[in-house]
Amino acid sequence: MRLTVIGCAGSVAGPDNPASSYLLDAEADGRTWRLLLDLGSGAIGPLQAVLDPATLDGILISHGHPDHCADLASLSVLLRYGPSSGTGLAPIPLWGPDGIDERVRQVEGASDDAGLAPFAWRALAPGETRSLGPFTVTAARAWHPVPALAYRIEGPSESGGAATVVFTGDTDLCDDIVAIAADADVLLAEAGWADRAENPIGIHLTGAQAGELARRARAKRLVVTHVASWVDPTATLAQARAEHPHAVLAAPGVVFDI
Repeated sequence: MRLTVIGCAGSVAGPDNPASSYLLDAEADGRTWRLLLDLGSGAIGPLQAVLDPATLDGILISHGHPDHCADLASLSVLLRYGPSSGTGLAPIPLWGPDGIDERVRQVEGASDDAGLAPFAWRALAPGETRSLGPFTVTAARAWHPVPALAYRIEGPSESGGAATVVFTGDTDLCDDIVAIAADADVLLAEAGWADRAENPIGIHLTGAQAGELARRARAKRLVVTHVASWVDPTATLAQARAEHPHAVLAAPGVVFDI
């Protein structure tokens, strides 16, 4: 598998960094399979520089905040009216917590389901496992103010055999997240809170908590993401490395072979 960072800014898109979006691809059955994790604000543009969005095999959305799902409406417009329209492509599987379908309607500003037409929408429940091509996806409950999921994705390793990527979405540190991240080859963990005297609970991780999560879960590699554009990422990375020395920062365009 390969993990490509499309955008990794926390809370809002930055001047040179879209909000949350990551592309996971793998070779199987004589073709490349492509699974998108989140499509936050500003991500639809750089996504098109990486691939034709009509070739996506599936989309996972962690939760309904705009920095994780707003550009689903833009993708819908592109698929309905862009170069792939009228070509008979099957709807793209779209999975996430309850309410993501309603978020697409809200962003589009329509009362009908036209915006959902390019997608095969199904809600995922915590603990549920589904397969898509070479990917096996398991969801876990994240600790966030709205219904939110973290994902464990198992697929083929670049070196042969199997590998595991875990994406936390947005979450505070909790037992469910530690459990689903167990022994991950790559842990893509958000660190939306800067390190300060007090942060509200039940929303985000700090860099130190992302590192603690990776250490407790015995993750092989930690990729720290979702740092707000107004926060110094080097400080966040230093906090993570104090707990997990192999931590690195996500950045737009960076590719991780897994």
